[in-house]
Amino acid sequence: MSIPTKWRIALLGAVIGGIGGYLYYHFIGCSSGNCAITSHPVRSTLYGMLLGGLASDMLPKSKKEQ
Repeated sequence: MSIPTKWRIALLGAVIGGIGGYLYYHFIGCSSGNCAITSHPVRSTLYGMLLGGLASDMLPKSKKEQ
């Protein structure tokens, strides 16, 4: 059973977004703890995954997929 290319790209985007979200928390983050997303590593990672998955869906489709 093979995973469709569309889902592979979305999964890859989510993984890259999750890494980016965690790196944002680690290096920039919110030191006061008042920030809803960036004050916790899990929230920041999940938000990054969401944005990465959505952004990867915006990539142009190949002619083969259309």
